[in-house]
Amino acid sequence: MEKLPASTGWLWVKEGFALFRRQPAEISMLFLAYMLLMLFLGIIPLLGQILPLVLVPVFTMAFMHACLQIEQGRKVYPNLLLTGFRSPALRRLLALGVLYLVAAALAIAASAIVDGGVFWKIVSGARNLDEQTLREANLTLAMLVSGVVYVPFAMAFWYAAPLVAWQDMGVGKALFYSFFAVWRNGRAFTVYGLAWAGIGVLLPSVVSSFIAIALGSGRAAMLAILTLSLVLTVVLYCSFYPTYTRIFGRPRETAVPRLPE
Repeated sequence: MEKLPASTGWLWVKEGFALFRRQPAEISMLFLAYMLLMLFLGIIPLLGQILPLVLVPVFTMAFMHACLQIEQGRKVYPNLLLTGFRSPALRRLLALGVLYLVAAALAIAASAIVDGGVFWKIVSGARNLDEQTLREANLTLAMLVSGVVYVPFAMAFWYAAPLVAWQDMGVGKALFYSFFAVWRNGRAFTVYGLAWAGIGVLLPSVVSSFIAIALGSGRAAMLAILTLSLVLTVVLYCSFYPTYTRIFGRPRETAVPRLPE
């Protein structure tokens, strides 16, 4: 487990863009297939709120495997979404997903300290987000509290899925190694997070504002911001892979399931 300089955070971002540029259409199609599947799961009563979170580690491996394929010069196909389901570590990935759900619930529940549980009710669907709620509830502070509480969980989950699937670790061991890998490379992750905050938030706003002024069209600006946000989200997913390989190395050939192309 290497300790990397702060500049590595920016290198991860650049490597994410480099992976995307090699197969932009293919990796975008994989992401769109994932989003459609999540929308489909979301309409299932009760399970629709739970399954997308529980399956996060499983689908994480789909994108990690896709990036590995791109790096190796192999084509990425939508059937890579099945990678995690065909992994011998599927049960452990699902166990990680359950813990992911629990962690998210605890972080949101913590916000009740400042808003009396309003944020929890909105997320769970027990209360609508209306003007009165926005005016009376301290939602900004509530979300901030939830975010701060979730940080250590995020550190533990960051590498957990590939450590389980590619290094055959148990769930507890993977969470432990992930947490301390992120902690040890905190400066690199700080640069990485700040870079994505600038690229993912500021860049779409600047571009859409420029288009709105140049063309005088709000619709064109909205289309631009949606398209750019989609592309940057895919690039963000691509950048997860180098954060793993720079610290833990590339997976062994025997650890990667083969799918028919």
